[in-house]
Amino acid sequence: MDLKEVLNWRYATKKFSEKKVSTEKVNEIVETINLSASSTGMQTYRVLIIENQELRKELGKDSFNAQISEASHLLVFAAFDTVTKEMIENYIQLAASQRNMPIENLADYKNAMVGGLLSRTDKEHFNWSARQAYIGLGTGLIAAANLQVDSTPMEGFDAAKFDTLLGLKEKGLKSVVLLALGYRDAENDYMVSLKKVRLPIEEFAIEVV
Repeated sequence: MDLKEVLNWRYATKKFSEKKVSTEKVNEIVETINLSASSTGMQTYRVLIIENQELRKELGKDSFNAQISEASHLLVFAAFDTVTKEMIENYIQLAASQRNMPIENLADYKNAMVGGLLSRTDKEHFNWSARQAYIGLGTGLIAAANLQVDSTPMEGFDAAKFDTLLGLKEKGLKSVVLLALGYRDAENDYMVSLKKVRLPIEEFAIEVV
Protein backbone atom coordinates (compact mmCIF):
# COMPACT_ATOMS: atom_id res chain seq x y z
CA MET A 1 0.00 0.00 0.00
CA ASP A 2 1.11 3.56 -0.62
CA LEU A 3 1.06 6.09 2.22
CA LYS A 4 -2.47 7.33 1.54
CA GLU A 5 -3.78 3.75 1.52
CA VAL A 6 -1.92 3.04 4.77
CA LEU A 7 -3.50 6.06 6.44
CA ASN A 8 -6.94 5.11 5.17
CA TRP A 9 -6.41 1.62 6.59
CA ARG A 10 -5.53 2.82 10.10
CA TYR A 11 -8.07 3.88 12.67
CA ALA A 12 -8.18 4.29 16.45
CA THR A 13 -8.65 0.64 17.34
CA LYS A 14 -11.27 0.09 20.03
CA LYS A 15 -10.91 -3.66 20.50
CA PHE A 16 -7.63 -5.56 20.24
CA SER A 17 -7.16 -9.28 19.66
CA GLU A 18 -4.79 -11.39 21.75
CA LYS A 19 -2.21 -11.49 18.94
CA LYS A 20 1.13 -10.05 20.03
CA VAL A 21 3.22 -7.56 18.09
CA SER A 22 6.73 -8.89 17.53
CA THR A 23 9.64 -7.30 19.36
CA GLU A 24 11.15 -6.49 15.97
CA LYS A 25 8.12 -4.47 14.90
CA VAL A 26 7.83 -2.64 18.22
CA ASN A 27 11.52 -1.74 18.01
CA GLU A 28 11.09 -0.50 14.45
CA ILE A 29 8.19 1.72 15.48
CA VAL A 30 10.22 3.18 18.37
CA GLU A 31 13.27 3.67 16.17
CA THR A 32 11.09 5.55 13.71
CA ILE A 33 9.72 7.76 16.50
CA ASN A 34 13.33 8.48 17.46
CA LEU A 35 13.80 9.97 13.98
CA SER A 36 10.89 12.39 14.40
CA ALA A 37 11.27 16.11 13.90
CA SER A 38 12.26 17.74 17.20
CA SER A 39 12.68 21.43 17.98
CA THR A 40 16.41 22.20 18.38
CA GLY A 41 16.96 18.45 18.00
CA MET A 42 17.03 17.94 21.78
CA GLN A 43 14.21 15.39 22.05
CA THR A 44 13.06 16.59 25.47
CA TYR A 45 10.76 13.63 25.96
CA ARG A 46 11.13 9.88 26.33
CA VAL A 47 9.14 6.84 25.21
CA LEU A 48 8.49 4.01 27.66
CA ILE A 49 7.69 0.59 26.18
CA ILE A 50 5.41 -1.51 28.38
CA GLU A 51 4.51 -5.10 27.55
CA ASN A 52 3.95 -6.42 31.10
CA GLN A 53 0.21 -7.03 31.25
CA GLU A 54 -0.09 -6.91 35.03
CA LEU A 55 1.50 -3.47 35.06
CA ARG A 56 -0.75 -2.34 32.22
CA LYS A 57 -3.82 -3.63 34.08
CA GLU A 58 -2.83 -1.54 37.08
CA LEU A 59 -2.17 1.49 34.90
CA GLY A 60 -5.53 1.11 33.18
CA LYS A 61 -7.59 0.39 36.29
CA ASP A 62 -10.69 2.64 36.45
CA SER A 63 -9.89 4.10 33.01
CA PHE A 64 -12.34 4.13 30.11
CA ASN A 65 -9.37 3.31 27.86
CA ALA A 66 -9.53 -0.50 27.95
CA GLN A 67 -6.83 -0.56 25.26
CA ILE A 68 -4.22 0.23 27.94
CA SER A 69 -4.45 -3.35 29.22
CA GLU A 70 -5.91 -5.14 26.19
CA ALA A 71 -3.32 -4.14 23.59
CA SER A 72 -0.12 -6.04 22.92
CA HIS A 73 2.15 -3.16 23.97
CA LEU A 74 1.75 0.31 25.40
CA LEU A 75 3.98 3.26 24.57
CA VAL A 76 3.99 6.08 27.10
CA PHE A 77 5.24 9.46 25.86
CA ALA A 78 6.63 11.44 28.80
CA ALA A 79 8.02 14.97 28.63
CA PHE A 80 10.68 16.50 30.83
CA ASP A 81 9.31 18.95 33.38
CA THR A 82 12.09 21.45 32.72
CA VAL A 83 15.13 22.12 30.52
CA THR A 84 18.50 22.65 32.16
CA LYS A 85 21.90 23.90 31.05
CA GLU A 86 23.25 20.38 31.62
CA MET A 87 20.72 18.97 29.14
CA ILE A 88 21.81 21.50 26.54
CA GLU A 89 25.49 20.73 27.16
CA ASN A 90 24.86 16.98 26.87
CA TYR A 91 23.06 17.51 23.56
CA ILE A 92 25.88 19.66 22.19
CA GLN A 93 28.41 16.99 23.15
CA LEU A 94 26.30 14.32 21.44
CA ALA A 95 25.93 16.43 18.30
CA ALA A 96 29.66 17.07 18.10
CA SER A 97 30.40 13.38 18.58
CA GLN A 98 27.88 12.09 16.04
CA ARG A 99 28.85 14.71 13.45
CA ASN A 100 32.55 14.18 14.09
CA MET A 101 33.30 17.87 14.58
CA PRO A 102 35.06 19.93 17.28
CA ILE A 103 32.64 20.97 20.02
CA GLU A 104 33.89 24.53 19.58
CA ASN A 105 32.16 24.62 16.18
CA LEU A 106 28.82 24.45 17.99
CA ALA A 107 29.52 27.28 20.43
CA ASP A 108 27.19 29.76 18.72
CA TYR A 109 24.40 27.17 18.54
CA LYS A 110 24.86 26.33 22.23
CA ASN A 111 24.76 30.00 23.23
CA ALA A 112 21.59 30.52 21.20
CA MET A 113 19.94 27.54 22.91
CA VAL A 114 21.01 28.69 26.37
CA GLY A 115 19.72 32.20 25.71
CA GLY A 116 16.50 31.04 24.11
CA LEU A 117 15.56 28.16 26.38
CA LEU A 118 16.82 28.94 29.86
CA SER A 119 14.88 32.20 30.01
CA ARG A 120 11.63 30.22 30.02
CA THR A 121 9.68 28.96 33.03
CA ASP A 122 9.39 25.28 33.95
CA LYS A 123 5.77 25.35 32.77
CA GLU A 124 6.84 26.71 29.39
CA HIS A 125 9.56 24.05 29.19
CA PHE A 126 7.07 21.26 29.88
CA ASN A 127 4.48 22.55 27.42
CA TRP A 128 7.16 22.86 24.73
CA SER A 129 8.44 19.35 25.42
CA ALA A 130 4.91 17.93 25.43
CA ARG A 131 4.36 19.34 21.94
CA GLN A 132 7.52 17.56 20.81
CA ALA A 133 6.09 14.33 22.24
CA TYR A 134 2.95 14.78 20.14
CA ILE A 135 5.09 15.08 17.02
CA GLY A 136 6.63 11.73 18.00
CA LEU A 137 3.15 10.30 18.55
CA GLY A 138 2.17 11.24 15.00
CA THR A 139 5.26 9.54 13.64
CA GLY A 140 4.47 6.45 15.70
CA LEU A 141 0.93 6.24 14.33
CA ILE A 142 2.22 6.30 10.76
CA ALA A 143 5.07 3.90 11.47
CA ALA A 144 2.71 1.37 13.06
CA ALA A 145 0.23 1.59 10.19
CA ASN A 146 3.03 1.14 7.68
CA LEU A 147 3.84 -2.17 9.40
CA GLN A 148 0.14 -3.15 9.48
CA VAL A 149 0.14 -2.82 13.25
CA ASP A 150 -3.00 -1.33 14.74
CA SER A 151 -2.81 1.47 17.28
CA THR A 152 -4.81 3.78 19.50
CA PRO A 153 -3.59 7.21 20.66
CA MET A 154 -4.98 8.05 24.09
CA GLU A 155 -5.36 10.96 26.43
CA GLY A 156 -7.90 10.87 29.26
CA PHE A 157 -5.73 8.70 31.51
CA ASP A 158 -4.65 9.24 35.11
CA ALA A 159 -1.30 10.93 34.51
CA ALA A 160 -0.50 11.14 38.22
CA LYS A 161 -0.98 7.38 38.57
CA PHE A 162 1.23 6.72 35.55
CA ASP A 163 3.93 9.04 36.87
CA THR A 164 3.90 7.27 40.24
CA LEU A 165 3.78 3.66 39.04
CA LEU A 166 6.43 4.26 36.38
CA GLY A 167 8.73 6.30 38.62
CA LEU A 168 8.67 9.22 36.20
CA LYS A 169 9.00 12.00 38.77
CA GLU A 170 12.41 10.67 39.80
CA LYS A 171 13.47 10.93 36.15
CA GLY A 172 12.18 14.49 35.80
CA LEU A 173 9.41 13.32 33.46
CA LYS A 174 5.62 13.64 33.27
CA SER A 175 3.38 11.39 31.17
CA VAL A 176 1.72 13.20 28.27
CA VAL A 177 0.03 10.80 25.85
CA LEU A 178 -0.24 7.05 25.19
CA LEU A 179 -0.07 4.82 22.13
CA ALA A 180 -1.47 1.29 22.33
CA LEU A 181 -0.12 -1.19 19.78
CA GLY A 182 -1.62 -4.49 18.71
CA TYR A 183 -3.93 -6.11 16.16
CA ARG A 184 -7.60 -5.35 15.70
CA ASP A 185 -10.26 -7.79 16.82
CA ALA A 186 -12.17 -7.58 13.54
CA GLU A 187 -15.16 -9.54 14.83
CA ASN A 188 -15.74 -7.43 17.92
CA ASP A 189 -14.55 -3.93 17.03
CA TYR A 190 -17.50 -1.94 15.70
CA MET A 191 -15.13 0.59 14.13
CA VAL A 192 -13.56 -1.88 11.70
CA SER A 193 -16.11 -1.54 8.91
CA LEU A 194 -16.91 2.14 9.35
CA LYS A 195 -15.74 4.57 6.70
CA LYS A 196 -13.12 7.08 7.83
CA VAL A 197 -14.74 10.49 8.24
CA ARG A 198 -12.63 13.45 7.13
CA LEU A 199 -13.38 16.90 5.75
CA PRO A 200 -13.30 17.38 1.97
CA ILE A 201 -9.79 18.49 1.08
CA GLU A 202 -11.09 21.76 -0.39
CA GLU A 203 -12.59 22.62 2.99
CA PHE A 204 -9.69 21.33 5.06
CA ALA A 205 -6.85 22.93 3.11
CA ILE A 206 -7.02 26.71 2.67
CA GLU A 207 -4.93 28.00 -0.18
CA VAL A 208 -3.49 31.45 0.41
CA VAL A 209 -2.78 33.41 -2.77
